[in-house]
Amino acid sequence: MIESFRALALQVTASAVNRTRNQAEARSQMQETVDRIGVQIAASLAFIGSDCRLVLLPEYVLTGFPMGESLADWAEKACLEMSDPLYESLGQIAQKHRIFLAGNAYELDPNFPGLYFQTCFAIDPTGAIVLRYRRLNSMFAPTPHDVWDRYLDCYGLEGVFPVVKTEIGNLAAVASDEILFPEVGRCLALRGAEILLHPTSEIFSPGRSPKDVAKIARAVENSVYVISANTAGIANSAIPGASTDGGSQIVDYRGLILAETGAGESMAAFAEIDLASLRRFRRRPGLNNLLARQRPELYVECYRQSRIYPPNTMLEGKVERQHLIQTQRETIEHLAELGVI
Repeated sequence: MIESFRALALQVTASAVNRTRNQAEARSQMQETVDRIGVQIAASLAFIGSDCRLVLLPEYVLTGFPMGESLADWAEKACLEMSDPLYESLGQIAQKHRIFLAGNAYELDPNFPGLYFQTCFAIDPTGAIVLRYRRLNSMFAPTPHDVWDRYLDCYGLEGVFPVVKTEIGNLAAVASDEILFPEVGRCLALRGAEILLHPTSEIFSPGRSPKDVAKIARAVENSVYVISANTAGIANSAIPGASTDGGSQIVDYRGLILAETGAGESMAAFAEIDLASLRRFRRRPGLNNLLARQRPELYVECYRQSRIYPPNTMLEGKVERQHLIQTQRETIEHLAELGVI
């Protein structure tokens, strides 16, 4: 077990595939992105040093996000298979540099034809995928909650909230604006997570955004490191390129920002991850040990009685993107009827 190492939130440009004309063109562009990232990782590690054992890539880095494409069109053009050659290419980078390489991609699952999931992954130094987390809260993409009963049958609760124990600590992931949902981070922490990987593509501002506040909050309330890699803009997209550019950071378990970068492609957001110190902190009694002060039994019944966004609305798999916003509208109406809002 490595007690201390450096981690890098690598801020690179996402290259959108929306304008590609077919699957072959999209795949070629995605491979070019992987090749470019490989070069950037090599140069970054040469600067940071050989004790950099973890590199996190941003959300959407391979593809951008759907801009009006149907679920079927995006699945064909932009989604990876679970044993995709592009994962193998990323695995070769991890092997070459003896690092854990983590990121985010749209992914198909043969258990759920007609759908795809936004997946956070981590690849170990042997090139194997050791962590696969599917985003649970999304406005515009299917999630395991939308096929909840079948997903639990396939993967169990361990597959919903996966935590992998490695020589660089216990790794888990949340995607993008899921950092705003404290329950996700808490469930992962209760399963032993020590490092929360947060691939994101978000608006960067000199003032603290809600997501920035949430990163610090998740770190403090769960006594975890939060490593957050943002995009350095999105190229080849209809949205202005710098809309989601900058602010990658690493937050320690006390809520202290150890490293943060501005706009543009950058390897400046790297810092030491001191696992020994984290573990001493978690075992020390006191007011600041919030994880040890949790009383989940207090909240179980309140959650059990709450029915907000419904599960299982996409079990048939044959739905379009409009279904997602319509379900939210119905949920808002339901909450209004209950007097919640």
